[in-house]
Amino acid sequence: MTDEFDVHRPYLHAVAYRILGSHADADDAVQEAWLRLARTGPEGIDDLRGWLTTVTSRICLDTLRVRGRRGEEPLELLVGSLSDDADPEREAMLAESVGLALYVVMDALTPAERVSFVLHDVFDVPFDAIAGVLGRSTAATKMLASRARSRVRLGRPSTGDQAGDQAAARQVIDAFLAAAGRGDVAALLTVLAPDIELHAAGTLIRGATAVATQATTFARPDAVVHPALIDGVPGVLVTVGGRPVTVMAFTVTGGVVTRISTLTDPARLAQIVPSWVA
Repeated sequence: MTDEFDVHRPYLHAVAYRILGSHADADDAVQEAWLRLARTGPEGIDDLRGWLTTVTSRICLDTLRVRGRRGEEPLELLVGSLSDDADPEREAMLAESVGLALYVVMDALTPAERVSFVLHDVFDVPFDAIAGVLGRSTAATKMLASRARSRVRLGRPSTGDQAGDQAAARQVIDAFLAAAGRGDVAALLTVLAPDIELHAAGTLIRGATAVATQATTFARPDAVVHPALIDGVPGVLVTVGGRPVTVMAFTVTGGVVTRISTLTDPARLAQIVPSWVA
């Protein structure tokens, strides 16, 4: 049974990582799946891979729900294509990639939306199987995945003139940072969309006035701001004494900032910042 489980372990870790966004949490979920298999035994399990996928996904779903109740900061997450016979070395490289822009969108999904989207769109798990994981009807599960898919697509970077878009966005970001550093709310309002959203530490602040007011608290005299590309999206890395303290990703549309996403967890910054800096 141990040998059979080990065959599926990389796949289960990939599932858990893409749902939870953390290698450590994914390891815990896979280990819990193994313990449940050990307690249950293989008798009566016709499709071990399917059974383990269901169990691991339910464990991840519970983790997401607990994380939401505790108000924990969301994690980095990569959503990419993965086939059943994917090359392990390629998968290892994919697992080390992160996408803050996409992870923020994923974090805005409900646990059920997130699980249904990842299982179906990334791992091609049938909707009836996902319905069993979520305890919902197949039709409801399809709707969850569709809603999640739409929100994820809206959150992706534009595919137009990337160099030109980034240059224009960088000017807007520089204006935002300068105004925030001066504590100039009026100037901030000129570069913020009326319905802007600020995602920070698991909280959401919406509206130009509220975000502008919050932005005036960002400035620190000992902070150094470095331009960065975050999953192709212009942003900044903020360091203090050479140590990364914050990463901010900006979505700029029509010459104004429509979304700001931040990550401040020291352990996660230490792990993933090197791949973000432009």
